[in-house]
Amino acid sequence: MVYENPDGVRIGLEVHVQLNKLNTKLFCGCSTDYHDSEPNTHVCPVCLGLPGALPVINEKAVEYAMKIGLALGCDIVEQTQFHRKNYYYPDLPKGFQTTQYDFPIAGEGKVVIEGEDGERDIGITRAHMEEDPGRLQHMGSIDKSKGTLINYNRSGMTLIEIVSEPDMRSPKEARRYLDKLRSILDYLDVFNGDLEGAMRVDANVSVFMGERVEVKNISSFKGAERALLYEIMRQKNQIRRGGEITLETRHFDEARGVTLSMRTKETENDYRYFPEPDLMPMRVADRVPAVAATLPELPDAKRNRFLEEYDMTDMHAKALTSDQDIADFYEAVAQNENIDSKDAAVWVADIFKGEWNYRDLAIHGRTNDPVTPPYSWVKLSGANRKDPTITSSIGSDDLIYIIGSVNNGEISDNSGIEVIRIILDEGGSANEVIDAKGLRKVEDDIVATAVSETIAENEAAVQDYLGGAEKSLNFLVGQVMKKTKGRADARQARELLVAALKS
Repeated sequence: MVYENPDGVRIGLEVHVQLNKLNTKLFCGCSTDYHDSEPNTHVCPVCLGLPGALPVINEKAVEYAMKIGLALGCDIVEQTQFHRKNYYYPDLPKGFQTTQYDFPIAGEGKVVIEGEDGERDIGITRAHMEEDPGRLQHMGSIDKSKGTLINYNRSGMTLIEIVSEPDMRSPKEARRYLDKLRSILDYLDVFNGDLEGAMRVDANVSVFMGERVEVKNISSFKGAERALLYEIMRQKNQIRRGGEITLETRHFDEARGVTLSMRTKETENDYRYFPEPDLMPMRVADRVPAVAATLPELPDAKRNRFLEEYDMTDMHAKALTSDQDIADFYEAVAQNENIDSKDAAVWVADIFKGEWNYRDLAIHGRTNDPVTPPYSWVKLSGANRKDPTITSSIGSDDLIYIIGSVNNGEISDNSGIEVIRIILDEGGSANEVIDAKGLRKVEDDIVATAVSETIAENEAAVQDYLGGAEKSLNFLVGQVMKKTKGRADARQARELLVAALKS
């Protein structure tokens, strides 16, 4: 398939993934649990680059890097080694970065995304290991800062830099690529994406097949989309005014939503790469079978299984498998013998997930984690991103009870949704909430009485309906629901109203 790209927009992304679920840094024994610590307290001679300090490779980091490479469909190199990438910057105390150059640990893979014209492959050029530099904190915007503070706590953290081919044709495709990449990494359980600095993006973008520009250190997916939208428009406008696009590096100012020129783009020769003399080359090919055996079922494979096993729509399969915790939660519901798997997909993907996202909840762990199907019970707990002191949790047994109560006619669909909201906001079990809030359906004679009272009290709306105004019926149904405090079945109320008005 040929994808139309009239503006010649080409986007390639370099994503730096911090493997913060490792206990120690890449070349030393410093703890990776630094995020809530005082500045410059998680450091040692190695990660500070002091003279005479020698690095020792973190074996688990190599295993994690291989897992990422295999999950992205990459080939794992026979032998890999580290190089010194020489450049001076205040957050790099050694004056060079230990990274991988011409022997990256993995290369030539792909990520499948939903493109502008259907699914398409985004090529992965390479995935290599390197150490994270420290963090600069500017006192103001980068171009008007009155000073800069440096925190070396993250210096030496393990990074995997994942470099894509320039296969993306729009900021929207870039955002989808980042979302898919994060989903894969979450499944691998190699990082916590909610922590500061867990994923940072450098974007390379060009228009009209011209010179590319690099936008550095974008800290969020939303920021990446905004930066690309601005940069594409900036380049187009400059070309239309008769200007030229030069090879350069720019910074994205998230507060103002603009990119600012930082420097001309360096080339490989500027970095003077040479092999790291303090680290021996590593043969890793013989470890591939053992690492491959530890790979979980990944998002695309799980999506295909859900389509086949649970007979759901492709839209639901994508929504449910984008997050492993939500996928496990769904399966714990769907595998209950009293629940239809299609009903479960609607409730989890359309209703529950919507309520979860509306509250900006981030899943931070499950209790009673399932190991193999069939699942018995899964509980999702999450902290509100806007207020981390607020934690919500809900069990798959709660949703099973809600769906069963709706299907048995004990509560209405709207009451079922209300139960989910109350559990997320106030806690409690489904059974307790339904009884405490009086949400069980009222008797048929109570609904019939409410219908009669509604007709008698709303003569104008009745006449409008009889005159052909169908919308008036919705108003009358709403009045019945109000009288029964939402416990009547809306479909039954409508049917009783229509029957009474026609008699």
